[in-house]
Amino acid sequence: MEKLDCRACLVEEFINICVENNIKKFRANQIFQWVQQKGVHDWEDMKNISKDDRERLSRVLYVQSPEIVRELCSSDGTRKFLFRLADGESIETVLMDYENEVSRDRNTVCVSTQVGCPVGCSFCATGMDGFRRNLTVGEITGQVLEIVHRMKKKDADFRVTNVVFMGMGEPFLNYDVVMKAIKLLNAENGQNIGMRRMTISTSGVVPKIIELAKDNSQVGLAVSLHSAKDSTRDLLVPMNRRYPLDKLIEACKIYSLATGRRVTFEMALNNENSSREEAELLVKLLKGMLAHVNIIPVNPVVGSSVKRPAREKMQMFKKIVEAGNISVSVRVEKGTDIDAACGQLRQRLECEEYESVNQS
Repeated sequence: MEKLDCRACLVEEFINICVENNIKKFRANQIFQWVQQKGVHDWEDMKNISKDDRERLSRVLYVQSPEIVRELCSSDGTRKFLFRLADGESIETVLMDYENEVSRDRNTVCVSTQVGCPVGCSFCATGMDGFRRNLTVGEITGQVLEIVHRMKKKDADFRVTNVVFMGMGEPFLNYDVVMKAIKLLNAENGQNIGMRRMTISTSGVVPKIIELAKDNSQVGLAVSLHSAKDSTRDLLVPMNRRYPLDKLIEACKIYSLATGRRVTFEMALNNENSSREEAELLVKLLKGMLAHVNIIPVNPVVGSSVKRPAREKMQMFKKIVEAGNISVSVRVEKGTDIDAACGQLRQRLECEEYESVNQS
């Protein structure tokens, strides 16, 4: 019988496991709290569970944390973690501290949902490396739990307040797993992260946007838009060839109508998509919608010809969107000095490993 990952189990699942293995039901809540709140690494750490029960549980469950193989800290406090998974694959996770920039302390974790990414956006380091596999529920929750475990050693009061599914991969191509991970991270006796403080970012998987509106009206939606023209977006975001702008915008309207929440549209600006025409088309595209535009200067990525525009060009773009009565902001850049954009650190490590093998 294959063992189950503790970090992927809901309380109800633990109850069933306890009953099946002749263990009292109340143990289920204890196990859940040890795993999802305290992020324990070993059965021996579960002090209020008897040795006999731990042994029985260890026959059907395993506690496995992703291994942190590299941690970089930016001058702005952003931390980037490179995790090694059980099968040797690696993923990236970013912790962003907004303590000095907002009215309340906010520790946001940006998690990955896939090893690599099948979408292949032209400016993304993750997409350049191709797609390996989907992450499991335990591998997604494990990113948050391991960061909490590590940071609490430095600050006992540390807690994650927000989670954004904006790391490596397309979350909606791993939909069911991501939704279960959200449920686990939201659990009151776990991390207790509010549903409204979790956001899924998508390149535009239209059916799943509609499904999210039905399944969970609290979780936020961000769309990697990057252009208001199909011809340009086809090149920047290949998902557009399958779900063009008219279908994407219609799905976003369905989401907003069902949830009452606005959609964040991300615009990673480069020299090609930061023109006055693009800004005016964007205003026309989003007119009348519950929408917020988040302008992001495109990240410098080795191997990509996409370059970021001048600051003046971004300000011009912002003013045009504002004049169209659409909420807009320029994202505060975090962690640029440590390659905090998706895929960059993993890309660098794999280059180092390749060079090491070829030099030996």
